[in-house]
Amino acid sequence: MRKLIVSTFLTLDGVMQAPGGPGEDDDGGFAHGGWSVNYWDELMGQVMGAAMTKPFDLVLGRRTYDIFAAHWPRATEEDGAKPLNDATKYVASRSRPALDWRNSVLIEGDAADGVAALKQEDGPELQVHGSGNLIQTLLRPNLVDEFRLWVFPVVLGSGKRLFSEGTVPAGLKLVDSKVSTTGVVIGTYEPAGEVVTGSFALD
Repeated sequence: MRKLIVSTFLTLDGVMQAPGGPGEDDDGGFAHGGWSVNYWDELMGQVMGAAMTKPFDLVLGRRTYDIFAAHWPRATEEDGAKPLNDATKYVASRSRPALDWRNSVLIEGDAADGVAALKQEDGPELQVHGSGNLIQTLLRPNLVDEFRLWVFPVVLGSGKRLFSEGTVPAGLKLVDSKVSTTGVVIGTYEPAGEVVTGSFALD
């Protein structure tokens, strides 16, 4: 059985939209594309590099697939392109797009059912990058086994959020954390069952 891992850049107020550059995703008039770029440091590069050194496949929504496919096939090995180009890319789309990036496969039918079936197969871990709409589809049936959340010290006030309206309440357990010199908190979380409530009220 394969693990499904969501790796996401987030602002402090939970926005994940267009971290990589202007025009990456301007849905809803989003005007802050590229908000993550100036926070990058050596530690973050090391953490990202370590995540790319072991075998993985990708699960991507259509928009993120198009963004990646426009960049990584033209990038060099020095830029870290080889692991992404070599990985199998499983793509969720309501249409039947031409998937020209090498090793790309359309997820047939319902995306959640398709990903659940992929998890049952033998193979490397499944990583989800970006793909905000797809992540919402995967959260509802609890298909995510691990969250790698990169929380940047910036607030935007608007934009697509990782945990949006309709998110199923759940507890998480922090299993690893690092902090960059620029204040980016990189946390790895695993599901920890239902939310447990309590009270500070005096008896």
